[in-house]
Amino acid sequence: MKYKHIFFDLDHTLWDFEKNSSESLTEIFHQLTLNLYGIASLEAFINSFLRINTELWDAFDRGKVHHTYIRENRFKMVFDELGVMCPDNHTEIGELYLRALPDKKHLLEGALDLLTYTHSAGYRLHIITNGFNEIQAKKIASSEIGHFFENVVTFETASAKKPDPRIFEYALEIAGASPEECIMVGDNWIADILGAKKVGIDTAYLNPAGLKFDESPTYDINRLEELMLIL
Repeated sequence: MKYKHIFFDLDHTLWDFEKNSSESLTEIFHQLTLNLYGIASLEAFINSFLRINTELWDAFDRGKVHHTYIRENRFKMVFDELGVMCPDNHTEIGELYLRALPDKKHLLEGALDLLTYTHSAGYRLHIITNGFNEIQAKKIASSEIGHFFENVVTFETASAKKPDPRIFEYALEIAGASPEECIMVGDNWIADILGAKKVGIDTAYLNPAGLKFDESPTYDINRLEELMLIL
């Protein structure tokens, strides 16, 4: 076995963020009758949120914004983009979203099979995430995958966020692992792949869109199931 430890990102890699977000946003849209604010459709609301949220988290990964900014502004930005008056309770909408989202349980296709396979094969599994302790713990519990993992490293526990080498070094330390024994699996080129490469950890880039960069990961995969042929 080339590797002993597998580090997984959580959102967009194992836990289906888009599907779980869409469910949460659908509930909020109907609960608060957001169509009365002039939003053209539920689909427009969801698509706008997912795009803006992705851009904000990309800015977070690059160190340009703080978590608090994302939480306080993303729904305001959605209303602005949709060309409707932002309600005074836009921060309340954000709180509703954060309460609903972690209770969703959808995993990406192939995630459960991959976790079952690698765990049964004797790999030691861990998570490295830039999310909050409480919210990520709820997501893991809701999707019933907690028993697979020895450690869940967040930006709070490590006092650093991907791609900062310190979060990977912290993960290696608590796992009792050396970089050459490990592989990082993630969907985010900057946070997961470049971050892990900085500390000498091999990488598997979940890249269904077939994106190309100047550097290459150790493995470039379209689907999680491909890892079962590699590991």
